[in-house]
Amino acid sequence: LTTSCRISACAVRSETMLRLALLTILITLSRSFYLPGMAPTQYCNDQEREAAHLTKKECPKNISMYVNALDSDESVLPYEYTKFDFCQYEGSRGSPTENLGQVMFGERIRPSPYSLTFNETVKCREVCKKTYKKGNKKLNFLQRGALLDYHHHWIVDNMPVAWCYEVEGEEKPYCATGFPMGCYVDKNGIQNGACIAYANLVEPSSHYIFNHVTIIIIYHNGTEKGGYSGNRLLRAKVYPESIAHDKDGPLTCFPEKEGVILKPQKLNPAKDEELTIRYTYSVLFQKNNSHTWSTRWDYILDSMPHTSIQWFSIVNSIVIVLFLSGMLAMILMRTLHKDLARYNQESAEDVQEEFGWKLVHGDVFRPPSYGMLLTVFLGSGSQIAMMAMVTIFFAGLGFLSPANRGALMTTSLVLFVFLGTPAGFISARIYKLFGGEKWKSNMLFTAFLVPGISFGCFFFLDIILWAEGSSSAVPFTTLLALLFMWFGISVPLTFVGSYFGFKRRVIENPVRTNQIPRQIPEQAIYTRAPTAILMGGILPFGCIFIQCYFIFSSIWSHQIYYMFGFLFLVFAILVVTCSETAILLCYFHLCGEDYHWWWRSFLTTGSTALYLFLYSVYYMHTQLSLEGTASHMLFLGYMFIIVLLFFLFTGTIGFFACFWFVRKIYAVVKID
Repeated sequence: LTTSCRISACAVRSETMLRLALLTILITLSRSFYLPGMAPTQYCNDQEREAAHLTKKECPKNISMYVNALDSDESVLPYEYTKFDFCQYEGSRGSPTENLGQVMFGERIRPSPYSLTFNETVKCREVCKKTYKKGNKKLNFLQRGALLDYHHHWIVDNMPVAWCYEVEGEEKPYCATGFPMGCYVDKNGIQNGACIAYANLVEPSSHYIFNHVTIIIIYHNGTEKGGYSGNRLLRAKVYPESIAHDKDGPLTCFPEKEGVILKPQKLNPAKDEELTIRYTYSVLFQKNNSHTWSTRWDYILDSMPHTSIQWFSIVNSIVIVLFLSGMLAMILMRTLHKDLARYNQESAEDVQEEFGWKLVHGDVFRPPSYGMLLTVFLGSGSQIAMMAMVTIFFAGLGFLSPANRGALMTTSLVLFVFLGTPAGFISARIYKLFGGEKWKSNMLFTAFLVPGISFGCFFFLDIILWAEGSSSAVPFTTLLALLFMWFGISVPLTFVGSYFGFKRRVIENPVRTNQIPRQIPEQAIYTRAPTAILMGGILPFGCIFIQCYFIFSSIWSHQIYYMFGFLFLVFAILVVTCSETAILLCYFHLCGEDYHWWWRSFLTTGSTALYLFLYSVYYMHTQLSLEGTASHMLFLGYMFIIVLLFFLFTGTIGFFACFWFVRKIYAVVKID
């Protein structure tokens, strides 16, 4: 027996060693991979390519540059590059394929007319020449773009071309992901927009255009340091200038003498004068082996608002959570524990003398008014909550980084569509708990109400964008694709979820409901529904209002949002805060013998959306300088959709937290 055990042990050890050896071999043979759209590209000149024995495809010398839609902080209407009368690309290179998220955000990426060849310096090269007369429509549109401070967005090697400039009071220069097409000086001589940074752009009532750009490409040489053949681009910076070149004479991109200021290019011709604009550019290449390709976004991200503000937001949110947790623990461990001890006494006379939440046990699970609508909101809110959680989680892992353009919106839409099944299931389960019999209506409302309102608002705003000629107007084919995703995928999945939800056994309540409703006594002002609902949204909003500033800056001020780790933490804190707030206020209402908690628990935390909307209006008036009725309508319209989804999300969190709490406390009470 001992010998056989030893043989068996040896066999197990041998098998274990064999598995470890195979695992080691697989790990050794495995290769790392890059996320789609984020693999580095090596560039070479002809000599480097021949020395490394590489093909043109493996190490090209031509650098592709693309242009994107122009946008402004003073208008919600972005315009495609071709809408302005800039130099157009006339070659055979096609535009990159845009995903659903890019189309929804109004990105229109097109080939650039500016030619870049690796390590080839360009001193002063003309791209094209444009001629206008006063009153020309194209010239008027250029003037409007300069007046509203529209910004270019160029892309080199899947990186934004950054415009870096000094900011007063900051040690490092600020690097924006776009640069202005022009600027304006008003009739009082006050410089607006980028004119402030130029000493020669001062003439009153003048529109200026930046018709010359100096592009600086910084690269890393892999042969010298890096272990790969070729060169990888690290940074692309642009410095715009306004230069009035001679109409037909030689180009003057740089002053001949130091201290000489070139005459700027205005967009204000005289009545009978012909205005000629010559677009030029210069290119410089600089080698920098102290940085690597993996850190090439750092110079843009480091110049943005630092993480110290984010940590302040997190600490602020944690303090609120600890405060609520302390109150909740005190109620659960002291007050509620004593209540349960008294209520579960054997003496019936003592129980008769008690008052508070135990007296409404026969009405606490009475179905609410408009229960159908509540269940539909809960189904859609659960769908939004799951979508947000999964999206933020993958974004925090780096799958939805700024380099992967449009991935965030695409992921959110796809997840929302495929999460129709849990939406229908949850809505059906709660509706069946309420004793509802119109299961077909519940199924249809869950599939069409919230998505229909959102799509209707979106389509109305899209009509405004079409009328204004904006690049953000979603094409008709994309609208058809969205409708197919809704009717062809989301609706059937919602029906499937509803079917299984109604097939399940009804959720049993821990106590029975009386036939005659109990009269609710007079409530104190702080426990009445309007007051409690408005109070309930303050603390959850206090956890997120700092994060809202960065999110709004990303959406409306066109800044890069990359702090998804902070966002995931704030998301978790928001869920905890909404849950604790709903439970606390629900307990206070039950102690006041008010058993109408179904809708109140939803609206208590859902009111956070009201404060979010008020903050968005404040942000619009303080951080943006919107011009025109269309921009204001678009801002408020898109914010209405965001606030609606946020209302359903926070309300659903509060409802299910309160639902769990009420079922728990009444399940441990002895009811005669």
